[in-house]
Amino acid sequence: MSIYWKDFIESSPEVLRGKPRLKGTRIPVSMILGYLAEGMSEEEIIRDFPDLSSDQIKACLGYAKELSEIESAG
Repeated sequence: MSIYWKDFIESSPEVLRGKPRLKGTRIPVSMILGYLAEGMSEEEIIRDFPDLSSDQIKACLGYAKELSEIESAG
């Protein structure tokens, strides 16, 4: 099953100055991606943020993938 990142990520100007974040939270996508880049596992992130799910973390990766494809297309 593939995760559709738009089901899990939103952005609105009144929250975190419009930075993309996990829906229903104030957790920015960039923070999750930063943890993954530092080598943290999904399990470690969920241990630190027990309200997060594996699907939300996968959605952050999907968002980054799509963004990188858009950037490189130009």
